[in-house]
Amino acid sequence: MVTFVLVHGSWHGGWCWKRLAPLLRAEGRDVYAPTLTGMGERAHAAPAEIRLATHVDDILRLLLFEDLHEVVLVGHSYAGMVITGVAARDATRLRALVYLDAYLPEPGECELDLWPPAEAASARADLAAGRMVRPKLPAEAFGLQGVDAAWAEVRLTPQPLSVYLDPATRAPLAPIPARFIHCAEGRWAARFATFAARARARGWPVEELATGHDAMLTMPDALAKLLLRAA
Repeated sequence: MVTFVLVHGSWHGGWCWKRLAPLLRAEGRDVYAPTLTGMGERAHAAPAEIRLATHVDDILRLLLFEDLHEVVLVGHSYAGMVITGVAARDATRLRALVYLDAYLPEPGECELDLWPPAEAASARADLAAGRMVRPKLPAEAFGLQGVDAAWAEVRLTPQPLSVYLDPATRAPLAPIPARFIHCAEGRWAARFATFAARARARGWPVEELATGHDAMLTMPDALAKLLLRAA
């Protein structure tokens, strides 16, 4: 049976899939929504010890210990780096990759390579000065409003900076079905349009949702339909 593993992005945790996961389960799918080390309810972990490989290991261990196969691995935002790293390390348990408004790196690229230069320079300066976390953004930055924004605001946590330093892979991935879902509105729309274009250049299906970055909270029904299509 196809299983969905949903991997959250920066500042988030497994909590962000709360509306989406029940919709997938209602269609008979198993769903896992882990929280990555140092984030969400696991934000007490020491940020200096957390790298991208830590988060890749989080997911690889989940696949192993839960004995998961035929996995549709969904990565939101930063987690595009994570799912790329997972596929590079061991794709044998994967059925498909879905990049949900996510970074889509070329071999050898770390996430800082994909940021605007001034933003990347600021992050590197923070790390050099011993500042190990990226302060959290307000929930409105992710396209959330009103009650939704208030609910998310208390759950967003500062982001470990060191995860942005390492490439997800240094070699092209083995062939595996993949697709990109672009959230076409809000603060991040232009940035992630760049990676939607990369996906099209690779010949992947690219779909759009008319919402802000956190589609799993703002358009869970529409997103569920797209993910079930990927399965």
